[in-house]
Amino acid sequence: MRLIGKQLLSFKIYMKRSKMVKIAKDRGYTHPAVVAVSQELDSLLNRYQNIA
Repeated sequence: MRLIGKQLLSFKIYMKRSKMVKIAKDRGYTHPAVVAVSQELDSLLNRYQNIA
């Protein structure tokens, strides 16, 4: 169970990072939408680190 959860979380991190980069390219790195996605990514990374 732990491995599956870690793999799923890793995939979510990958997808969230990709989304953040795409938005940043379109709107700039300081756009509020980029900041919001970055905060969501931070949350996922913190969860991942707690599992590891």
